[in-house]
Amino acid sequence: MEHFLNFLNSIQALDENELDVIRKISTEQSISRNEELQPVGHTCRTIYFVTSGMLRIWYLKDGTDITESFEPENAIVARAESLFAGVPSKKAIQAVEDSQLIAVSAPKLFDLFDRHPAIERMFRRIIEQQYVKTIQRIESLQFQTPEERYRQLITTQPDMLKRVPLKFIASYLGITQVSLSRIRSRK
Repeated sequence: MEHFLNFLNSIQALDENELDVIRKISTEQSISRNEELQPVGHTCRTIYFVTSGMLRIWYLKDGTDITESFEPENAIVARAESLFAGVPSKKAIQAVEDSQLIAVSAPKLFDLFDRHPAIERMFRRIIEQQYVKTIQRIESLQFQTPEERYRQLITTQPDMLKRVPLKFIASYLGITQVSLSRIRSRK
């Protein structure tokens, strides 16, 4: 829990009272490899912090499993379109590895905003960071070749190939496993 609170404090300085109210609405949670944290069709009401392990966000398109993102340690994870609109998500959250999480009740967090402006500022900064990450992902799909996306992935997250099944990496890159094998053989 303290690692999570230190992470939040690095985004926005919070006093002991603010840290304590966040602690009270947060719980530690474990999830096993391949287990779904939130299935497709679930309405998101929880924001997660990955203490250890890795999650992935995925969806089905024409019966094919597509990985949208990988969320390793120190990631904040939620289905934003579901969380903010209050509708079931078309995407799922699954553990790629055995993972330890901090689960924060979103309705309780949102209730804190009026009483604790620093907590609201902190959450806004997290959402801004996530928005930039989403735009970067969209632009990589629009402007980079699969090989460029692969090179960027291994440059920015070199341990990804050791931690994530190649079928998930291929779907994240928007290619087949065969194409990924060709790209990897051209090192």
